[in-house]
Amino acid sequence: MTFDLERIHGKNSIRFPDKNNGAENAVQERVNMADIGAYLKKHTEALVKDVGIEAACALTGKSKATLGRYYSDNAEHADRFIPVDAVARLEGASSYPHVTSALAELKNITLSYDGRNSDTETRTGGVNADVIALSQRFAMLMTEYQTAIEDGIITVNEAKRLLKETVQLQQVLIDMKLHLEEESTS
Repeated sequence: MTFDLERIHGKNSIRFPDKNNGAENAVQERVNMADIGAYLKKHTEALVKDVGIEAACALTGKSKATLGRYYSDNAEHADRFIPVDAVARLEGASSYPHVTSALAELKNITLSYDGRNSDTETRTGGVNADVIALSQRFAMLMTEYQTAIEDGIITVNEAKRLLKETVQLQQVLIDMKLHLEEESTS
């Protein structure tokens, strides 16, 4: 599979091949690399500022100037981006995964972020505790659903509450899966 790099209005664009018709029929949509770069640089800056410049330098082993180049909008730094390992270290110390969420948004992927750090938080209980938590969460979801449909209309706020309960239910299922994997390997 090949990608064509084109200059459009003085900016680089990539033309992606059509999945159905092969590389000869390129998709008409063009991804503007300059816009993506600016978007990622904005989120890189938010990540560095979230952690703090001094702490970011210590975590990554990079100087303030180098970190600044990663989010600079100057033309001379347009092709410089923060390395993925540095992003991982910084996001481990940040309050929010800024760059990861930006990359997900670029692909229209929805991430569920609950603020828990699996490295520092141990999962208590086992599968039995997970089954109990699962039934409790499902009951809470059904309670929210019953409340939401009483008048025959699900409002935006009711939908948000249902979504929140669904995400919590999903987290219980993930914990249950991890417990089952731990038990199957030990």
